[in-house]
Formats: sequence, structure tokens, C-alpha cells
Amino acid sequence: MALENILILAAASLLWATTFRTHGRTWFMLIASVVVIFWLQPALPIRGADFFTPLATLVLVVLTWFITADDETRKQRKNIIILAVVAGVVLLLNLTRFLSTDFQLLTASRPPQLETTLLIFLVTGLTLIVLSRLTRFSASFLTVVLVLTIGLFLLIKIPDLSLWLASFLRTLSGQSLTNVSANDFRWLGFSYVAFRLIHTIRDKQSGRFPSVDVGEFITYVIFFPAFAAGPIDRLERFIKDLRAPFAGLNLETFYSAGQRLLLGLFKKFVIADALALIALNDTNATQVTSTFWMWVIVYAYAFQIYFDFSGYTDIALGIAQLLGIKLPENFASPYLKPNLTQFWNNWHMTLTQWFRAYFFNPITRWLRSWQKPLSIPMMILLTQVATMLLIGFWHGVTWNFTLWGLWHGLGLFIHNRWNDMTKVKAAAWATTPTRQAALNISGILFTFHFVVIGWIFFALSSPAISWQVILKLFGVH
Repeated sequence: MALENILILAAASLLWATTFRTHGRTWFMLIASVVVIFWLQPALPIRGADFFTPLATLVLVVLTWFITADDETRKQRKNIIILAVVAGVVLLLNLTRFLSTDFQLLTASRPPQLETTLLIFLVTGLTLIVLSRLTRFSASFLTVVLVLTIGLFLLIKIPDLSLWLASFLRTLSGQSLTNVSANDFRWLGFSYVAFRLIHTIRDKQSGRFPSVDVGEFITYVIFFPAFAAGPIDRLERFIKDLRAPFAGLNLETFYSAGQRLLLGLFKKFVIADALALIALNDTNATQVTSTFWMWVIVYAYAFQIYFDFSGYTDIALGIAQLLGIKLPENFASPYLKPNLTQFWNNWHMTLTQWFRAYFFNPITRWLRSWQKPLSIPMMILLTQVATMLLIGFWHGVTWNFTLWGLWHGLGLFIHNRWNDMTKVKAAAWATTPTRQAALNISGILFTFHFVVIGWIFFALSSPAISWQVILKLFGVH
């Protein structure tokens, strides 16, 4: 989000909280979230795509709610009212196509023909009617939906598939394929939306899905402070805050939220944006020849990505707090942790916890259930490498993200084995405060530099450039 977007959202949230207090808070969050996903979606070269992607987000969210909600909840009349309001907001946004371009402020480009949006509404409505004939959705049906959601995620994340999708959409809209690119189709926020939908489906399969109306569910999935950059909240936790009585802002809450918001703005727009001027990228990776300056730009990237990401998290937490929603923390001084396991317990914590709950723990239980279980070291190796590879793929299915996932997966495995072999000797040696401090500081420095080198794969576009940077870091070039 740009600075002006953040300031407008913060001002709107503050105005609502101080003016209307308890009246219509849930409606404000729902309508604002719907508007914001259209407002923040960047312009795309494919005709109409920057309007249809947020609309597709809403359709997916509604369909997921419908198949996961219990029958009694689905039949509540208020759901029809909520869906009518959401549809009305989308139609109003669509009608801005008839305004002058100077007044089309809430969509990235001129919205498409109204008939197309109405057709999408009709198809969605007919789909809901067909689904309503099913009184119960089996586990197999939910698994199919889960696979389709993951498939859509891969379609967007794998460059070759993204290129095919862009070509298909250009052909569908009658556009030339001359300058088609895998970057033509960028679905803002879908990575986070997909995780929330997968979490919902898995919890439904496990019998842990709470009863929520469609408005609560839409607000949870696309909640505007956390839509683009997280954190990844859990539905059951979010709903408690959404339903809790809200008496408006008091001075203590205002001070806490304002402090968090200002801290986030300073991190992102002062520190991170300044570091971005010298941080590692494909261009300066090939231009810098000095080992010293290569370390400088690599360090700059390490701190830039931290202050950028944690800054956005602080902004999200601050704005949400103005509305009485306490989003989960996402960072806790990760660069000051003495080993890689603690680093990942404190870096993008909600992502780590999500993978632990929905992949690492289930696959570990499955491996242990075998008649002839693998050895403990082999099990740890497989689960940690697989988990980190998936986290890498979540960012993008490329060779560099694969290498980044392998780097951290193997690092976590080596740390696990090393810790098992040395913890008794380390405890026996670190018997004084000085030795304990030396052990802790050395762990922090080693872990930090391990993570820093891993960021090289994350920041650059190809293994060849990454390898050249690593060689230059150690004076081999």
C-alpha cells in the first residue's frame, strides 16, 4: 500500500470509531473491506482484469463460506441481506465506468461493462442454488475444493502457468499476445486469501469450524488492514474480537494504536525505503565488484525486508486496533535469536504457525503412523525440508525460492541434530554469565549471517546471479 492509501484508511477507521462508536461497526468493516480490495488492486494490462480479480475473490469467499457453513447458518435471512449489500457495493463501483476518469478513484482502470458483472452474479447465484440442494458436503467434496484452491494458487504462482493464463485472458478479451508476460496477471492478496480459505476448509473437515454468517466470513478473509500483507489470522480468534462489545476509542487504545501505526510508518517509509536505494537486487548484484560493498548491499536487503514487512504489520495492527480488532503479532526481534529454530518462531510468526498446524504436524503424525516408521533424524529432515520448500513456493514457484526453502530446511535440520549432540556439553560449559553471554552472542551472529546469505536467493531472480554474489561475498570472483 502507498502512504496515501494507509493514511486514508487510518483516518476513515479513526473517524468511524470516534463518531459512530458501536453503531454499524461490523457493517463498516465489511463494506470498507469490499471497497478496499478493488481500490488497492493494481492496474493490469489485461482488459477488465483489475476489476474481475477482486470480484473473483468475493465469489470464492462466498462459495467457500457456503460449503463450510452448517445448514442452519446458511438458511438465516440476514445472509441474503448481507449478500445484497455486498453485490450493491460492487455494482456501485462498476457504475463508476460512466463517470469521468477524474472521478474513477476506487478502481485501477475503467470498470467493465455492467452486463458482465451481472452475468457473474447470475452464475454465482445459480451455483449457490445448485449447492443448496446438497444438505451435507462430504469430506471428499471438501477435499476436491481444497485441491482446486491449491491449483488456482499454483496457476498464479508458477511463471509458465501464469504466462499461459495471461495469454488465455488476452485472447478472451481480444487483445494482442505480442507483449504477453507472466506478470500481466497479478491477483492482489490472493496468497493470504488462499491460506485463509484452506484454513477454513481444513477446520471444517476436522470439525473445528465455528458458526459464522456470510458477512463475518467475508470480513475475516478480506479484512482491509491485513488483506495485502497479513498477518494470517485464525477465524475463531478474529470472530471473538468482531463479536465483542466495542465502546469506541478511549485515550489508552488511541495512544496504543497511534503509536503502533506511527512506528509502522517510520519502519516502512523511512527506514525500509531508504535501505531500498542500496539493497541487493539483480542490477547492483552484477555491478558491485568489491567484497566490502557486496556485504553492504546484502546487509541492506536483510534489514530492508525486515523493516518493510514488520512495518506493514505494525500498520495493520494499528488500524485494526482503532476498530477493536487485535490482530496477532507477526515479528518478535527475529534477528536477535540465537538459533534458526527461534528465528522462525519469531519471523512472520502467523505464517510459521499456519504451516506448523496445517502441514508440519499432520505430516509428522502420518509418518509416525507407519507400521515401520522412519528414523527420527530422517523424519525431521523430510518434514523440515518439505515445510520450508512449501514456504518458499508460497512466495513463488521458482528455482531461487526453491533454493531458499532448501537452505532453511537443511539449516533447521542441521541445527536440530547439532543441538541434540551438544546441548549437554554446552550447558556444562556455560556455567558463568560471561560464558552464557558468549554462547548467546555467537549464536545470534551465526544465525543472522545464515539468514542473510539465504536472503540472496530470496532477493535475486536466478541461481546464477545468486552464486556470483555468494562468491563475491567471500572474495572469490
